[in-house]
Amino acid sequence: MTPPDDPNRVLIFDTTLRDGEQSPGISLNASEKLEIAQQLARLGVDIIEAGFPIASPGDFEGVQGIARADYGPAHPIVAGLARTHVADVDAAYNAVKDAARPRIHTFISTSDIHIEHQLQSTREDVKGQARAAVAHAKRYLDDVEFSPMDATRADIDYTAEVIQIAIDEGATTINIPDTVGYAVPEEYAAFLAGLYERVPGLRDVVLSVHCHNDLGLAVANTLAGLRAGARQVECAVNGIGERAGNASIEEIIMLLHTRQADVGLHTGANTREIARTSRMVSRLTGYPVQPNKAIVGRNAFAHESGIHQDGVLKERRTYEIMDAETVGLDDVNSIVLGKHSGRHALAQALTELGFELKGQTLNTAFQRFKEIADKKKQVTAMDLEALVTDELRSEIAGYTLEWFDVEASSRRPPHATVCVTGPDGDQLTGSFTGDGPVDAIFHAINAATAVDAKLREFRVDAVTGGRDALGETSVQVEVAGVSGAGQGVSTDILEAAASAYVRALSAAVRRQGALAEAESASAEVPEVVRAP
Repeated sequence: MTPPDDPNRVLIFDTTLRDGEQSPGISLNASEKLEIAQQLARLGVDIIEAGFPIASPGDFEGVQGIARADYGPAHPIVAGLARTHVADVDAAYNAVKDAARPRIHTFISTSDIHIEHQLQSTREDVKGQARAAVAHAKRYLDDVEFSPMDATRADIDYTAEVIQIAIDEGATTINIPDTVGYAVPEEYAAFLAGLYERVPGLRDVVLSVHCHNDLGLAVANTLAGLRAGARQVECAVNGIGERAGNASIEEIIMLLHTRQADVGLHTGANTREIARTSRMVSRLTGYPVQPNKAIVGRNAFAHESGIHQDGVLKERRTYEIMDAETVGLDDVNSIVLGKHSGRHALAQALTELGFELKGQTLNTAFQRFKEIADKKKQVTAMDLEALVTDELRSEIAGYTLEWFDVEASSRRPPHATVCVTGPDGDQLTGSFTGDGPVDAIFHAINAATAVDAKLREFRVDAVTGGRDALGETSVQVEVAGVSGAGQGVSTDILEAAASAYVRALSAAVRRQGALAEAESASAEVPEVVRAP
């Protein structure tokens, strides 16, 4: 890919579905990944890094499904990640080849600490691997990206040598990862400037930046990289990713949007899709958005101080540098349905929210909507998003909650009985006591499934305000060292908690199976490592 015709245009490379999914406890199935990819396309991202195809058969299928999807005329590039092994590059190509605009993204470390301790290799061998991998990928596709992993802790002269090799072999994008979030902005900008001096051909390709947030500097480093000449930014929704995460896509987009006159750069993003994208990723991954999170936190446009409230009432700009409508926060109140609303009204509302439901899926969603509408006076856009996302989750293969009974009293320990349907369709029941009704339900689910799942995190939130608000629960469990996350939505918190726990348990069990398949499939391939 050549640099944009507009020298001030910044390409958005979203890695939510690759680096983001490497976060502990996140396990998205193929339909969830596709749902997020389609929303990313609506947001206007330029490149979707869909996954790491060699990692597992499930990851390969997920990337392939995203590559084959129809995104309309503004089809984003779909990238698959690959180490510098032939099998990785082959898997990446086969996963993305059906995309309208496919890309292979290959990487290898250039820092001595990685070369010596992780790769147990030499600088010369790394150069040879980089050359071979880019050349191999180039035989498949014109669009090839190369990353020297852990570049910011590497020798700049050696890294420049490796980059020159990648460009000589045809790489069209060069990404400089701050893999462990070690850099500070001035240092990062100087590093990129040094690479431009040492590799003249770097100005003829797209320079990309990929910054982690270990020191809280991911967005600051990304901006420094853009000012140094980079025109592609690698980021993730809500900043999710390895350890402390990645640069947040919503912060980068709004930074360039709000300060465009001063920074002089812009993206092709539709800012009004930001809030919806954030909510979707939070629900599907089970990773909450902190209340004070920039741009998308629930307090981002809230004012508690009397002085601030007075100022905003008189003139919004006194304490707000952005308009909530610009990021799509007004959409949460734009759709209101009630118990008399029909199927057509629901379908139209869902279409406006970006959900294209048809046939039995729409029928199931309508039935669930009616059940909720009987309990709530009004069903808002945020309620609909939560309900539809919840229904889509129910299609995940695994255990399914059928019913539960709970006996609770302040005079004796709560006792729960549950019934779940197993993967093979069998009805399984279990009973147990606990410290509270939720704890009793969770132990009863373990008893019914005969799975020793250990609770790692449990969270309850309200989707909207009011006494009749939907409750949304998130659960993380661990099964034999493998984590899984699940979410549930209901006006009954106990029901939402039980559904979330069953889904988290199912995700952990499914990940166990996927890891076993990956170990078997990669028995003759070097161990899959975490990427930039």
